[in-house]
This record gives sequence, structure tokens and C-alpha cells, in this order.
Amino acid sequence: MRVLPFPVLLVLLVLAAPLRAAPPVAAPMAPPARLGLCAACHGSNGIATLPGVPNLAGQRLDYLRQALADYRSGRRDVAPMRAATGPLSTRELDQLAAWYASRPPCAPAAKR
Repeated sequence: MRVLPFPVLLVLLVLAAPLRAAPPVAAPMAPPARLGLCAACHGSNGIATLPGVPNLAGQRLDYLRQALADYRSGRRDVAPMRAATGPLSTRELDQLAAWYASRPPCAPAAKR
């Protein structure tokens, strides 16, 4: 077996270091199973499809979690949202909040 000279070995180690240090690429998040009802108004990527419905894409995770919990409990009294969130578990609400928080936010509308 042939041994590489120290300078060659050192150069190879230095060149290979960035390859080993690179963080693993995270797999894209799968849409939550209960996304369908939300997507009807808020869009599957969080960009609302109906006038007057807020965009959810890019909102803070903690805000979305709290808002969904408040709709489900009735603390925020909006009938369609209460009906939509009522049958969902806390885990499902967390999945929906994480999904919408992870979506890229909507570009601001151009001013006229």
C-alpha cells in the first residue's frame, strides 16, 4: 500500500472539509392531511383565493397556532373558522400552522 506524502494528504483533507461540513438538506414539508378545507379560502400555499380572506403564508408560527386555537375555542368568534377548526386536534392545528408559516409570503401589492 502506498502512503501519500503529508502535504498532499493535508491538501486533500482541506479540500474535502467543506463537503463534510455541509448541513444536510431538509426534505420539503409535506402538506398536512387536513389542508383541504383551509385551502378552499386561504389557498394551499397560503395565498387567499377569496376577497377579504387573509393570506397565511409566511405568518409567524406562534401567531398562527394561537389564532387557530382561539378560533376553535370560540375566543375569536368567526363562525366559518370555528366550524373549520372545531373538529381538528391540537396536533392537526399545529401541522396547519407549521405548513402556512413555512410557505413563502405573498409579494406586496403594487401601489397605484
